Amino acid sequence: MAYGSSAEEQETSVLELARDGGEPPHSYVRREEDRPLDASPPASPIPPVDLQLLFSSGPSKESEMEKLRSTLDSWGFFQAINHGISSSLLEKVINVGREFFYLSKEERQKFSKQAYGKDEDGLETIPQNVPKDRILEWNDHLYLQVIPEHARKIDRWPDNPTSFRNILHEYSMKINDVIHLVLQAMANLVGLEEDYFVRQFGNMATVHARFNYYPPCSRPDLVLGLKSHSDGSGITILLPDPAVDGLEVLKDNQWVRVCPVRHAILINVGDQIEIMSNGIFKSPVHRAVTNSERERISVVMFLAAEVDKEIGPADGLVSAGRPRLYKAIKVKDYLDMFLLNSLKGKRSIDFVRV
Repeated sequence: MAYGSSAEEQETSVLELARDGGEPPHSYVRREEDRPLDASPPASPIPPVDLQLLFSSGPSKESEMEKLRSTLDSWGFFQAINHGISSSLLEKVINVGREFFYLSKEERQKFSKQAYGKDEDGLETIPQNVPKDRILEWNDHLYLQVIPEHARKIDRWPDNPTSFRNILHEYSMKINDVIHLVLQAMANLVGLEEDYFVRQFGNMATVHARFNYYPPCSRPDLVLGLKSHSDGSGITILLPDPAVDGLEVLKDNQWVRVCPVRHAILINVGDQIEIMSNGIFKSPVHRAVTNSERERISVVMFLAAEVDKEIGPADGLVSAGRPRLYKAIKVKDYLDMFLLNSLKGKRSIDFVRV
């Protein structure tokens, strides 16, 4: 069974399309040059970095800092271990996300963006009034602001499963601690004051959580769970599904499949840190593929600077030997540009280069 009418597509979610077992609708089929490879790309375990060793002393710290530097130079990603988040909490986060997407359509729709007048927070399935030339992504996702705590729209957070809110709160607080450690370590790497990046993001920096659900797809060779992109965030923290791979990173102009380390969290540079670091840290291009037999869940946390702040290269990272590579820009303006350009398949960071 195949789906053709846009009206039909707009009345359901990717989850429902997958359950019907037909070929993906035309609006999900990528252009031939953008499709996943016929064969699985080469796999690589992005090296793990011990967060606690980064703040130790002696040779262990120096070795781990060098590993972080090398991994970010090569990948723009690293896998954080010894991050202070229990394996049981990581499992709870994945499981409660799965339970939410397993709810009935009617129950899930109580928390949809449409239910709140297309507000930013909430469940997004298939966009309404999709332009004919827009190619959709094979996922449903729930998007919620978690930091600052006082800015949460808690009524948008699912209360079914009943444990959802408590688990997300606990995880968000732990991730906020990880964010500060990572920003401090990155500042140390480039010789800035340890709290430089923390201050640049500001006291009202935001963190949004995105629960991604990628149902099985009968034709994974035709669709993408997420199209190729870099993140408009400062840093992004990904909790991958421990049972199913799906993340691919563009490295040396070749797609590479990422093999997650058990109980690690994947952290990658976003555009905002690339700008602040004057290009020393680079925001990697990545995408998500689908699976013909197995669903996949991931939970992503996006850190962004205060919307009214202006970001630009740190003065200490600009010199005669390394000229300023990016213009200063307000965070709100950058995020607005990012949303517009992402629909067109363009990278916004290219528009702020000097």
